[in-house]
Amino acid sequence: MGRFDRYVMGQLLAHFGFFALVLILVYWINRAVALFDQLIGDGQSIGTFLELTALSLPGLIRIILPIAAFIAAISVTNRLSNESELVAVQAHGFSPWRLARPVAGFGLLVMLLVWTLTHVLSPLSQAQLGERRAEIAESAAAALLQEGQFITPTPGVTFYVRSITAEGELRDIFLTDSRAEGQSITYTAASAYFVRSGGGAQLVMIDGMAQTYRRAAGTLGVTAFEDLAYDIGAMIGSGEGRAPAPNELSTMRLLTADAALAEATGRTIGALVAEGHDRFAQGILGLVGPLIGFATLLVGGFSRFGIWRQIVAAVGLIVVVKVVESGVTGLVRADPAAWPALYLPGALGLAMALFALHLAARPRLFRRRRERAAA
Repeated sequence: MGRFDRYVMGQLLAHFGFFALVLILVYWINRAVALFDQLIGDGQSIGTFLELTALSLPGLIRIILPIAAFIAAISVTNRLSNESELVAVQAHGFSPWRLARPVAGFGLLVMLLVWTLTHVLSPLSQAQLGERRAEIAESAAAALLQEGQFITPTPGVTFYVRSITAEGELRDIFLTDSRAEGQSITYTAASAYFVRSGGGAQLVMIDGMAQTYRRAAGTLGVTAFEDLAYDIGAMIGSGEGRAPAPNELSTMRLLTADAALAEATGRTIGALVAEGHDRFAQGILGLVGPLIGFATLLVGGFSRFGIWRQIVAAVGLIVVVKVVESGVTGLVRADPAAWPALYLPGALGLAMALFALHLAARPRLFRRRRERAAA
C-alpha cells in the first residue's frame, strides 16, 4: 500500500469510527429507553438491563456499519476535494480508478466486519439474548409465589395464596381472570401445585370452585371441581420449549435447512435459505456504499462552488439501492425461491460505482458539455 493509500485509508477509518459511534449511540438510546421501562417495570435489575442491551448491540451494529461507511466516504472525499488534494494527486498522474483503490480496500474491510457480525457475533448474541429473555419470563413465576399478597402478574389477572408448604403445596388459592371481554372468572381452591409440562407451566388447583360472571346478562355461573388445570404459562410467558428464531441460527444451518428445522422455527425451508443468503447480501452493501459515495463525488471534477450536487446525487443513488433492497426483500418473503434477487441491490450499487468511475475518468465529456452550453 502506497503512502497516498495509507493516508486516505487512515482518514476513512477515523471518520468511519466517529460516525459509527454517533449512529450506534442514537439507535441504542432509542431502543434502550423502551427496554429500560419494560424491565424496570417488571422488577428487573440494572444489571439485567445492561446485559440485554449489550447482547442486542451486534445486531444493531451490523445495520449501522454500511451507513457509517457511506457517510465516511462522502465526508473524506469532500474534504480532499475542498483542500485540492484530489486535484494535486490527479495532476501527479493518478486516475480515478487508482484513487478508488484505498476506498475499495476500506469497503472490503467494512464488508468483512459486517460479515463477522452477521455470521458469527449476531447469531451468538441473539441466541443468548433469547435464553436470557426465557429465563426472565420463567422468573415471573416466582413473583406469584408470595404468601399473603395480592399479585397482578398481567393486566386483568389477580392472584393470591395464603401460604406455601415446604413441599411446594399452595394453600387457599384465589385467582380472578377478567381478560375476556364481557365476563370474569374467579377461581378458589383449597390447594394447588405448579406443574411443568411440554405445553408450559400449569397451575393445578385441587378441591375448588369456578365462578363465571357474565356482565351483559348479569348472570353468575358456579362450577365445583375436584381438580382443574389453569394455563399459567400463557400468562407469564413461560420459556419452556422455546423455538429458535432464524436470527439465532448459524448461516450454514440456514443454508442447509431441512424439514425438521422448518418445523422447529415455524418457517418454510425456502424462507430459512433466503435468510442465510440475505446475510451475505447485507455485507456486500458495506463495500458498495463507500464506492458509490467516492465515485459519485469524483464525477464533474473540481469546482470552486463545491461538490454539493455530487453529494446529493450520491445520496440519491444510495436511496435507489435501498428501495431496490426493500423491493427484493418483499419479493423473497413472498417467494423464497427467488433468493438470488437478494444480491441484486449489491450488484446494482457496484455497477453504479463503476459507471461513475468511468465518467470521472473521462472529464472531456463534461468539458464538451460546458463548451456547447457556452456556445
